[in-house]
Amino acid sequence: MKYMGSKARFAKALLPIILKDRKENQTYLEPFAGGMNMIDKVDGIRIANDQHQELMAMWQALIYDNWDPPQSVSEEDYRHIKYNQDKYPKHLVAYVGFNSFGGKWFAGYRRDKQGKRDYWREHYNNIMKQVPNMKGVEFRNCSFTDLEIPPNSIIYCDPPYEGTTKYRTTFDHSLFWDWCREQSKQGHKVYISEYNAPDDFVCVWQKEAVSTFGANGETGDTKHSTERLFVYGG
Repeated sequence: MKYMGSKARFAKALLPIILKDRKENQTYLEPFAGGMNMIDKVDGIRIANDQHQELMAMWQALIYDNWDPPQSVSEEDYRHIKYNQDKYPKHLVAYVGFNSFGGKWFAGYRRDKQGKRDYWREHYNNIMKQVPNMKGVEFRNCSFTDLEIPPNSIIYCDPPYEGTTKYRTTFDHSLFWDWCREQSKQGHKVYISEYNAPDDFVCVWQKEAVSTFGANGETGDTKHSTERLFVYGG
């Protein structure tokens, strides 16, 4: 699924590090599962959490309620759903809302340009490819601070990055890093994707990333950044 901040293109590099010493029946948990572009490539016991109610309702409907989403949505319907969200099922609102520029929540209708790209068909196909790999995942819908975590879990965090495009709600980065420290001290293996981290966290992987995505969905200025994976160093 196209989702703002997705780690889909880094999954092949990140997962071997994160799962290297995973034991049998050890839980893999994501507090910020979002577009499920990492957890859909993991097997075994899995817990996917996200605070976004509509998003989690969509995954529940797709994977456990056998919902078949629409393969096209008109611009008129997109706008009506955007401004009347309480009149539609949450799973449909999420499905429509995230098929926007950059995978950002209702960031603008993506038009099929002269028949070159069918964005709705791409959205549908990408999500439906994930569904079979998500069977058995336990879904939760709460703040990361409210999560009940099985002992000795592997926790992969892909939070909203500090200093970047804001998500729908504000995010307390200091609280998050304190939470990561505490989970690490409790015996969990905690991995965090971010550009930067406090000094007591250690970078175990990094890769330069290049983006040319503009705010209007067109190719924009080239942006260079360095994706990093951190663990608590104590």
